[in-house]
Amino acid sequence: MADKRSFELSLQTVLSGVLIVSTLLVSLMLVGNSYYSSRSLLLQASAKSAQQLGENIDLQMLRVISPLDSTLSLLIHDPLAGAETLTQRNQSLALLVEVLRTHPVVSSVYAGYPDGSFFLVRSLRNQKIASSVMAPDNAAYMVQSVERSPAKDAQGQWHFYDQYLTLLESASQADYAFDPRSRAWFQQASQSDAQQTILTHPYVFFTSGEIGLTLAKQDPGTGTVIGLDASVEDLSMFLGKLRLTDGTELAVVNDKGSIIAYPDLSQLVHTTVEGSLRLAHTKELTQPVLHRLASAAALPADTIKYLQMAGGEWYGLWVPLATLAGSELKLMIAIPAEELLADAKSGAWLQLRWTGLIILVLLLLASLLGRKIFQPFGRLSREIENFASFDFSQPASTQSHIAEVNELSRVLSHMAGTIVHFQKISRTLAREKNLDRMLEQVTFHLKESTTANGGVIYLLDEEACTLTLASQADLPDAQPQLTCENCNPEGLRSCVRAMFGDEKNNILTTALLDREGQPVGVLGLKMPDLAAQYERSHRRFITEMSGSAATAIETRRQVEVQRNLIDAIIKLLADTIDAKSPYTGGHCQRVPELASLLLDAAENSQQQPFTDFSMDEEERYEFRIAAMLHDCGKITSPEYVVDKATKLETIYNRIHEVRTRFEVLWRDADIAYLKGLQAGGDAEVLAAEREQLQQTLQHEFAFVAAANLGGEFMQPEDIEQLQQIGQRTWQRHFDSRLGLSRDEMSRLPSGEALTLPVTETLLADRVDHIVPWSGKRPPVERDNPENIWGFDMALPEQAFNLGELYNLGIQRGTLTTEERFKINDHIVQTICMLSSLPLPASLKKVPDIAGNHHEKMDGSGYPRGLKAGHLSVPEKIMALADIFEALTAADRPYKESKTLEESLRIMAFMARDQHIDGELFTLFVTEEVYQQYADNFMKPHQITPVDKAKVLKIAAGD
Repeated sequence: MADKRSFELSLQTVLSGVLIVSTLLVSLMLVGNSYYSSRSLLLQASAKSAQQLGENIDLQMLRVISPLDSTLSLLIHDPLAGAETLTQRNQSLALLVEVLRTHPVVSSVYAGYPDGSFFLVRSLRNQKIASSVMAPDNAAYMVQSVERSPAKDAQGQWHFYDQYLTLLESASQADYAFDPRSRAWFQQASQSDAQQTILTHPYVFFTSGEIGLTLAKQDPGTGTVIGLDASVEDLSMFLGKLRLTDGTELAVVNDKGSIIAYPDLSQLVHTTVEGSLRLAHTKELTQPVLHRLASAAALPADTIKYLQMAGGEWYGLWVPLATLAGSELKLMIAIPAEELLADAKSGAWLQLRWTGLIILVLLLLASLLGRKIFQPFGRLSREIENFASFDFSQPASTQSHIAEVNELSRVLSHMAGTIVHFQKISRTLAREKNLDRMLEQVTFHLKESTTANGGVIYLLDEEACTLTLASQADLPDAQPQLTCENCNPEGLRSCVRAMFGDEKNNILTTALLDREGQPVGVLGLKMPDLAAQYERSHRRFITEMSGSAATAIETRRQVEVQRNLIDAIIKLLADTIDAKSPYTGGHCQRVPELASLLLDAAENSQQQPFTDFSMDEEERYEFRIAAMLHDCGKITSPEYVVDKATKLETIYNRIHEVRTRFEVLWRDADIAYLKGLQAGGDAEVLAAEREQLQQTLQHEFAFVAAANLGGEFMQPEDIEQLQQIGQRTWQRHFDSRLGLSRDEMSRLPSGEALTLPVTETLLADRVDHIVPWSGKRPPVERDNPENIWGFDMALPEQAFNLGELYNLGIQRGTLTTEERFKINDHIVQTICMLSSLPLPASLKKVPDIAGNHHEKMDGSGYPRGLKAGHLSVPEKIMALADIFEALTAADRPYKESKTLEESLRIMAFMARDQHIDGELFTLFVTEEVYQQYADNFMKPHQITPVDKAKVLKIAAGD
């Protein structure tokens, strides 16, 4: 009994593998240990850096607060604390202004008095603040004053000064009744010990929207409280400079999660529903990692925590800040793991590269050693190469002291004998395309290779459960069709055996199974005498042969199914393109039909230059595919451009907007008449003026509406009249920026002041009417390096121009230059789309046949500007068919359908001017291809008599 081995490896593979795997494992352990050590050191260093950042921020805040505390201590001793009237308080104005100048972080200095009076000096260097209080243009400082006395109500006044403290404007503010005694800073200072400066929690200043805090101190003698509002927004700028890595997130937050400082100032302040300002919360930041860190349960200070976020991995920690006593501020820090561990990973990759180099060296050593030990395998390899070349004349006879080599030599010798039997059958399966002939040859070679008396192949009709005779060799009595009771493999085999009356058990049958294991037929061989040992020796061989035959049958059937599927998909795409627009329905079906009629005429023609023109079945299939896909690029064309029936039409007809403006002017005329009557004017004169103006508006709108249709050629004087009508003005009282999309807003001029009402012209070409190319420009220009298709087209400066005067001034038709390019671009998209497909060699011409139907014989066509010499007959046929279908189509909104006589006359002039191929047009006319097409696709009123001689004479230029 032969020695059976379930798994074997060559000695060279084992030795090399053990050496490489051992080295790899040791290296990976070292690299991993190095990486995790580096990672630990980096995390420790990050914690230390965070503590230093906290100390730096404390120091920065101390630098802001300490000078202000000193300044406040001096102001307590100023006469301002005891001043009782506004005049007395104004005497300290110069000193307070100097405080604002000396300390840029201070936005205002003020005094609150025990009787509720209030005196504040504010810097107006912030334009937002100046605008909110309607300060004069040159105002640099603002004084807000509230005086209270028992005999009078609170009197609020605002005073504006320039930088030289010259009074510019004063105004009483009846509704300005601010009472400092209700404020926390006043109450805290009043309740604090003498000479103690109170410091509020950071909050959002109501007037300026800045984030800051208030320092206040009470004069013990008068009870007056002097205060400073100091901004801490510089702290946010300072944070931006302290990032440990580019992606580090830092924020100073209080115990409630409100953000005091953050590098991105735009995210610091939010507006409540009531309209007041508040500090942003960590959960409102664009980057959610800080909120996740703040929400970490009981995370101790200075402790690094790993955070897994949707956007990546982070390491975070927080450190307390001690500058503001009682504020419980802390610095939150989050560092992207990718950036923090970059150096550790870089080191690990370097070590891995060294490991790879070592493994390569070991491979070289193993190779040198193997050449000495395994030379017999080389000889065996050469024998296998002979077998691979189907040279079985020399049997495998390699001898070696290695058991594996001898065993393999014996296996190869046995395999060679089996392959000889496969060769003829395999050649048949591979080369014969016709299924019937292939099955006949396979049956014959199987009979010969197995010394059988005859053979048959039946194919299965699964639905009817019948077997149909596909081929037979030396078995003329085989029935043409068998009806089986069971369609499983065993039932089909039994059905064939029963047909032969297998009494001597000499019919060898096997089911033909496809790749899914489903039966497609049965192979039967009539053997001379099928003893048990004979069955064993042939069963495996016949099974392998049947598998190849079943695969060949399935493949040929699938090719047919796939071709039908491709045809259906292409037809579906063509139908989709036609269905996309109600005005071009059927175009992608009619053009292929017309092109096929003309192709038949060219093949059957005995006149030059078509006597040698012919196309085989594959080429005709290729042409049909190209014809059906010739406008597949239209799937990218906007419907509102393709179907544009009027000049102002986009998604809808904008003539309705223009008519509404005329309606506004009509009502303005009525209003002017009524106002004139109210002012005592002459009713008859006013009525006449109104009637004249309204009649003029009726005529002008009728002119604009007629121009919008694009039916007549616009003369220069018509365009001039259009310009004059467009200069009429009307008043717009609503903001034109409301309700716009982001793209529409991006086209509006930035920084333009909005003052309503606005006087606008009746018709205009505005800046926002220009729609620029989004992203990169289409690569259609000859010198564009991305133009790999050879396009040569002029590209408009912008994608669309929606200007009203620009569109109404189109001299012919309804399309602008930009829209005409967009329509022409469909052929560019057709070529790009088809060129990107992995087409087989038999369909490689599809992009050119489909994409060159807008080229002209004189080179003035598009998109490549090819001349007649660079266009094949099929491409010229496509160009002619597309034009004739377009002329005779009755479903276009922008033109009337042409009759046969009109269409051929137009095409005759095109042939004369070398826009279409003259010889092909002559064939089209003389063979009356147009008539065959007209009978099937044109309406009866279009089928008019054609004077062929006259048409051909025009085409010849006579």
